[in-house]
Amino acid sequence: MKTRQRIILSILLVNLFFAAFALGQSRREINFPDILGYKTLKCDLHMHTVFSDGLVWPSVRVDEAWREGLDVISITDHIEYQPHKKDIPTNHNRPYYVALSRAREKNILLIKGTEITRETPPGHFNAIFLRDVNSLDTEDLFDVMKAADKQNAFVFWNHPGWKPEHKGWFDTHTTLYENKWMHGIEVVNGGSYYPEAHEWCLEKNLTMMSNSDIHQPATLLETSPGNHRSMTLVFAREQTTEAVKEALVKGRTTVWFKDQLIGRKKFLNAIFKESVEIGRPYNKYRDSIWVEIKNSSDIDIDLERAGTLGPRQLTLAANATTILRTGIGAKPEDAPAQIELSYIARNFLIAPDKGLPVTLNIRLK
Repeated sequence: MKTRQRIILSILLVNLFFAAFALGQSRREINFPDILGYKTLKCDLHMHTVFSDGLVWPSVRVDEAWREGLDVISITDHIEYQPHKKDIPTNHNRPYYVALSRAREKNILLIKGTEITRETPPGHFNAIFLRDVNSLDTEDLFDVMKAADKQNAFVFWNHPGWKPEHKGWFDTHTTLYENKWMHGIEVVNGGSYYPEAHEWCLEKNLTMMSNSDIHQPATLLETSPGNHRSMTLVFAREQTTEAVKEALVKGRTTVWFKDQLIGRKKFLNAIFKESVEIGRPYNKYRDSIWVEIKNSSDIDIDLERAGTLGPRQLTLAANATTILRTGIGAKPEDAPAQIELSYIARNFLIAPDKGLPVTLNIRLK
């Protein structure tokens, strides 16, 4: 058997193995609340297959995403970098169509996309919501961006700190930004967080993105608050291509990275309020009370006291109830109808090294 035939057969066998493996798996639902009238969609919009430098067939990416609780994905194989092109014919649109029927079966929204691969600087960019990837196969970067713009694509800058020796915002990025050819930046890529990208998104009103950039087969069988793929929470009106695009263009996103949420204050505050439920005091002794606080989200919330009442450190465990004991600052007969405990949610980042101010309101009467 010829080498090329053996390689293609091996890919097909791997694909069949993972497809059979997925049939016996259950989906781990990710729990983050719908907020502000929008549906919270779990998205990974940067991943690779054998059609560029990934190691799995496109439909396998769908099975992995379903198993890990995702709602929306985009397979973004490189245009300019295809190490398997001697074995996999070049067809930049093909990964999308290979995965499409599987995505429909799994109720995963699949968005057509690609990665524009250039030296750093200026670096790599993803263009999604494309009609035809082939039209972006052009040598000049600005011509590529113009072609993406003609298709009304959403374009974001990938892993801006990937090569530290070339880290920074360059004239090319200014040109892309001023021409509205770049709409977002990966604040997180895989296991890396880029504080400078976080700042750029805040300063320039660019959409914050977080994606896995996965190349290897996904081996994660069950997600947890501290062990999950990096993803973008998108706040969309519904789970449709049009609604996801509208949300990304408007910047309605939050990043879930390890044990942190990273995003704009408006969205992080809404997630906190919808996730945290404070009960009425069930026990009182002298000037102390005990209350139960339920956190229905998939992230442990790490609180540090900012006021005078409450414990100095408090962790609200994910999908669990925590007992809080606190003084009320007065004798029971003189206590107000409600007390407010001021905290900083240290792992809800509204800027680099800046947590979200929150208040725990406890009704006493």
